[in-house]
Amino acid sequence: MASPRIFCDLRLGPGAQFSLPEDAANHVAKSLRLRAGDSLVVFDGRGGEFEAVILRIDRGHVEVKTGAFRETERESPLVVGVVQGLPEADKMDWILQKSVELGVAWIQPVVCDRSVVRLSGDRAARREAHWQRVVIAACEQCGRNRLPALRPTLAFRDWAAVPTEAARWMLAPGADESLAAQPPPAGPVELLVGPEGGLSEREIDIAATVGFTSLSLGPRVLRTETAPLAVLSAMQALWGDFRR
Repeated sequence: MASPRIFCDLRLGPGAQFSLPEDAANHVAKSLRLRAGDSLVVFDGRGGEFEAVILRIDRGHVEVKTGAFRETERESPLVVGVVQGLPEADKMDWILQKSVELGVAWIQPVVCDRSVVRLSGDRAARREAHWQRVVIAACEQCGRNRLPALRPTLAFRDWAAVPTEAARWMLAPGADESLAAQPPPAGPVELLVGPEGGLSEREIDIAATVGFTSLSLGPRVLRTETAPLAVLSAMQALWGDFRR
């Protein structure tokens, strides 16, 4: 079996000896039930990974030592960010987890007119901390050694006012253009997905004003938690690492 993979928010190097962060230590000791002498793979989210061994486990304290560095990269050749209209909490967890597995480069949560969940202030900070843990766990599971960026939650209009060099595609049922008809992206792409109930007419107008092209995914209307995953999968099949 492959060695468990653990993210460490530390600047790692060969021969480093350190204690795992509390969450990671609990996962190793209580969930995985590993013991001293067992092997791990650790990564710091900046690229590559290290072989490691557990030196000791004592009352939830887990001390490890890194070995050889492996320049393993599992990133997609496509640079795609998802701008997700804020859905219900469990749906956002699903979107984050599966988007990470499908190679997303960044995720931008936005509060839309039809968003059921409204986040700001301390509540937004707590939710974003939870989402970051979801992103980390997905990277540990799927083998990615670079963490996709989870951007701070913004109101739709505030987000739309931020300039970008990325091509902008908006998923819109009934749009005249299809995803498959687009040329291979020459650079980053930003995908806009509405929440439950879709984007409002006001938001569609704003998106069009800031350069979004409306794209259709066929004759059926996909749920908010299905649409970004369908697009990411299709893009990987058309132009990305599903073609390798």
